[in-house]
Amino acid sequence: MTGNLHGWSCGVGMPRVLNRRSMLDRCALGFGAVAFSALNARNGAAASLDTSTGLVGLHHPARARAVIFLYMDGGPSQVDTFDPKPLLDKYNGRNPAELFKVDPTQFNNVGKVLASPWKSRQRGQSGLPVSDLLPELARHADKLCVVRSMVAKFPEHTSANYFLHTGSGLQGRPSWGAWLSYGLGSFNRDLPGFMVLNGGLIPPGGLDNFNSGFLPSAHQASVLKAGNRPVANIAAVEGRPGQQRAMLNLSARLDDEHLRAFGTHPELEAAIANQETAFRMQASMPALVDVTGESPATRALYGMDSTFEPTRIYAQQCLLARRLVERGARFIEITCPNVGFDRWDQHSALKEGHEKNCRAVDQPIAGLLQDLESRGMLDETLVVFSGEFGRTPFAQGGDGRDHNPQGFSIWMAGGGVRGGMAHGATDEWGYRAVQDKVEVHDLHATMLHLLGIDHKRLTMRWGGRDMRLTDVHGEVVRPILA
Repeated sequence: MTGNLHGWSCGVGMPRVLNRRSMLDRCALGFGAVAFSALNARNGAAASLDTSTGLVGLHHPARARAVIFLYMDGGPSQVDTFDPKPLLDKYNGRNPAELFKVDPTQFNNVGKVLASPWKSRQRGQSGLPVSDLLPELARHADKLCVVRSMVAKFPEHTSANYFLHTGSGLQGRPSWGAWLSYGLGSFNRDLPGFMVLNGGLIPPGGLDNFNSGFLPSAHQASVLKAGNRPVANIAAVEGRPGQQRAMLNLSARLDDEHLRAFGTHPELEAAIANQETAFRMQASMPALVDVTGESPATRALYGMDSTFEPTRIYAQQCLLARRLVERGARFIEITCPNVGFDRWDQHSALKEGHEKNCRAVDQPIAGLLQDLESRGMLDETLVVFSGEFGRTPFAQGGDGRDHNPQGFSIWMAGGGVRGGMAHGATDEWGYRAVQDKVEVHDLHATMLHLLGIDHKRLTMRWGGRDMRLTDVHGEVVRPILA
């Protein structure tokens, strides 16, 4: 068994089947060794399952096997990317309070209505509008499912980041990647199920965006840095493989004796699993991150020969994400590179800031989509592009945009979603979602559904209640499903 499928709540009036940890908590202390053996066997079982039909025990057939989350830290402007509003051109420079109700913003520095500096055009056979800011991604418009009616509960970065990543605006809850690792495990015993590729910017809220919260700590993200040495101290000690294996075996025996003597201990179990995974990563990781074996055409496709360093950094991360999916990773998040501005958070200098951010990510993302499709992987890989909120349709000061959680755009591609479509709508100003609103909980529910999971049944008993990623909210956004 790779995850905790059989420990999920199965509905009102039905008996709960104990997961491994619950069973150990209720059984004699002498069974602690079972936990140790189960942890060692866990990832190996994942690799042996029939992947043509999805993992045994899923709630329904899965459309996706893995998720690549392209996190646009700071909040891209929806009206400048995927939700063009011609009315902004007509009323550019007017006082927005004369035209529509203006709610308090993060900094309450409300300027004039601000037209987009860029044109949007209908792209592909679908005619989906995409801004000139993203010319390479625009070539893949027919793959994109743009959700224009996203809403968030928080207008401030840290809480909004926690909400997007964990379903709660408070620190300490498990990240969505941790939930996937907990529920489904990894297809590859040599890799963690949840990995973050750090392009250079950790979002506000820090590493708690990638934490395991009350889930076992083995499910927190492994963070890989850009470059040829993404994990500290991952290289094996030369000339000492036997000695290192002997030391790890000794540590395992001592841990095993502790479990036998004192019973199950979640943090110790997680430490055992992490030690074993780290040891196996010493063999798998160097080959994984070495992209020199990729063809010159593939490297150029992603933009690894770009003259703009942030493009090269993001290109390497996107290429690495594809290689991770090939090798069985479940959830991969890619953070943004530093382009010299405060992420996508353009409270001023909107034009220069958004242009540099788009220059960094446009070609690598387009290359990722094309590469996944050419290898027959896109249909089983869900790609998600999102910030924590959007921007206002009026200026902050003279040449920026403030935070706007009331209506913004994200997109998804592959993994069982329809391409070449827009779902939902904001008002004529691009300010508030007015049609088919999609909450963050709905996004989480839809992602889990595509992976074969009923979001209401993926639970962890903690604090006296069954906790889940979507809390008591969330509905699958069925109109976007292929």
